[in-house]
Amino acid sequence: MIEYNKNNKTLSRKLRKAMTPPELILWSKLRKRQIKNAIFYRQKPIGNYIADFCCAKERLVVELDGGGHYAGKKQVKDKERDLYLQSKGFRVLRFSNADIYGNLETVLKVIWDNVKAE
Repeated sequence: MIEYNKNNKTLSRKLRKAMTPPELILWSKLRKRQIKNAIFYRQKPIGNYIADFCCAKERLVVELDGGGHYAGKKQVKDKERDLYLQSKGFRVLRFSNADIYGNLETVLKVIWDNVKAE
């Protein structure tokens, strides 16, 4: 079982209902075991964080980053988050929203290559 801050449960539910367009696109490709029969969850609480997408069995987190993630404090926060998730045994894949719009097949191939189960 993945430990999480119970205070994030309500927020994760709200985030599921208000997914961004790039998240919706990627979710349409991850849901229903479309990648090697792996189960992905969206807006999954892990520790004090909420991962955009998580395959618990594979210990794989997929994060989508908008433009605000590439400068200043947000980069530092993302690095702290990645280090925390890695300390808990997760591999973290990060993609930009632009990757989803312009390079979706490559994104899906990278995710496919990081899922071991079939």
